[in-house]
Amino acid sequence: MADDDDRSADLSSSTDERATDSAEQATEQTPAAKDRSRRRAVRHAGPPVGETEAPKPVVLAKPVDANAAPEAEKVSKTKAASQDARPLDAPKQRRPLKSLLAWGVTAVVVVALVVAAVVLLLAQQSARERDDRRQAFVDTARQTVLNLTTIHPETAKEDVDRIIAGASGQFLEEFQGREDPFVGVVQDANVTTEGEVVEAGVENGSETSISANVLVAARTMVSSKEQPDPSPRDFRMRVTISDVDGKLTASKVEFVP
Repeated sequence: MADDDDRSADLSSSTDERATDSAEQATEQTPAAKDRSRRRAVRHAGPPVGETEAPKPVVLAKPVDANAAPEAEKVSKTKAASQDARPLDAPKQRRPLKSLLAWGVTAVVVVALVVAAVVLLLAQQSARERDDRRQAFVDTARQTVLNLTTIHPETAKEDVDRIIAGASGQFLEEFQGREDPFVGVVQDANVTTEGEVVEAGVENGSETSISANVLVAARTMVSSKEQPDPSPRDFRMRVTISDVDGKLTASKVEFVP
């Protein structure tokens, strides 16, 4: 019985010792397990075991510029000024409308000036054309009177032909058929006349686009067989000048007091 008790005691003691050893081993293994768990938790951030970790790029710090600070201050001040000025810009938004109105007024003024210039130019051109036409009427009347008042016995036929060439209408009818008798009288009487136009002008209210009455004051120096010494004679005539097929001719000649 004593042996049995000793054996049971030994078994219990060995069991206690194993339990103690296992507890100590468990106690000793706990920090290692913790280290492994920590290593596992940390390893996922780095490269796998056996691989070389890539070097991290080196970032160089930018040198500090002494002028940078004033520039930054200027930018900040500019931004602040722009922010402060925003409320004042509200009235300036009306400037485009005022500019459009100004441009519109300017355009109207320019167009008005151009139109006025064109009208003035046309009026001047019309007045110039009217003056030129008037002068043409006067020149034709002057030449007609000179032809009538300048006749020589030796050139009587040519002088009469010249009068007929510039005649039309009633004035032409008065001369046609009477050229030879007129030339005969001039040659027989040895009549010489030298005409001079003193003054000529268009009669008021008589001018149209194709005709005009021209008043001509003329003087003629007349000599003949009976009166060899030239004597002056003054005439005042109304000569009607007409445009016939683009040619100005004397259509009527009459003496006026």
